Amino acid sequence: MSIRVLVIDDSALMRKLLTEVINGAPDLEVVGAAPDAATAREMIKALNPDVLTLDVQMPRMDGLEFLEKLMRLRPTPVVMVSAFTQAGSETTLRALELGAVDFIAKPRAESVQSLEEYGRELAEKIRAAKAARLRLQRPTAASGRTVPTTSAPQLQRPAAGACGKIIFLGASTGGTEAIKEFLLGMPADCPPILIVQHMPEAFTASFAARLNSLCPPRVLEAQGGEKVVPGTVLIAPGHSHMLVRRSASGLVTELSRADPVNRHRPSVDVLFDAAAAQAGNQAVGVLLTGMGKDGAQGMLRMRQAGARTFAQDEASCVVYGMPREAFMIGAVDEVVALEEMARRVLACCGRGVA
Repeated sequence: MSIRVLVIDDSALMRKLLTEVINGAPDLEVVGAAPDAATAREMIKALNPDVLTLDVQMPRMDGLEFLEKLMRLRPTPVVMVSAFTQAGSETTLRALELGAVDFIAKPRAESVQSLEEYGRELAEKIRAAKAARLRLQRPTAASGRTVPTTSAPQLQRPAAGACGKIIFLGASTGGTEAIKEFLLGMPADCPPILIVQHMPEAFTASFAARLNSLCPPRVLEAQGGEKVVPGTVLIAPGHSHMLVRRSASGLVTELSRADPVNRHRPSVDVLFDAAAAQAGNQAVGVLLTGMGKDGAQGMLRMRQAGARTFAQDEASCVVYGMPREAFMIGAVDEVVALEEMARRVLACCGRGVA
């Protein structure tokens, strides 16, 4: 049976283009196309779609307001269709906080080939959204920010100082919120953390800035050449692989524009392979929610090099793809629920918990 999709966009041209692209996949069917939130609301009731594609900028009620109401009243998998601008990236990150499963750029009809590639990517995201577990959110009374319905245990802040371990983390679909929850469980002087989240380059700077404003450690988008030090989280930029190399002062980051690995740049496997080669048993590997298999082989090589490895469990994943692949090939020491991940990883690093 086909996955039933409702397209929501205020542009008639974009509705037509998205409809054609989605209907090009044999297992997807566009059952309707709505120009605004009011029309979408009625079409959802009448058509009961499996997945929505949702524009951010819409008249009268924008995509965020519509998404917030949808997730509260009728939770449905949503793929955001976003403009790749700074404002668009910040809005899209907010949409992921509100419960959207994933996002994609608006298509550009530059060539038949680019539209074919776009169609394959969008189809994959819609299929993943249909299979995803929606993590419902609730607002906090103090700030209006959203937090997961289950919260991580409180951590006892240890004395300052490095513990000698370095955390290497990878994630994809559902990863922006999973990473946020993981970092909210980290103290300000946590072990160094290096992260690859599959995300286009227009988004990683905004993602790092958002995390930096919310989480105890300092969070930065890597520029290359940074020292790997406690209390600092480095996010791979969307245009480059991130590696580490030895220098006279210790490990430093290195960026590479080499070809994509597992169709991704940055790739989790590239980071994990560097961790295995340069950090060995000093490394701790963490693989969170995500579609596909990127990171599985790299995590196996980390484990073989003496690293301790953790994978998110199926029940707490939005998409149980990457952690499952790692578990299936014997790359994982411990399978852990997301809400317990920070505590378990800190314990592995020799850090106390309450």
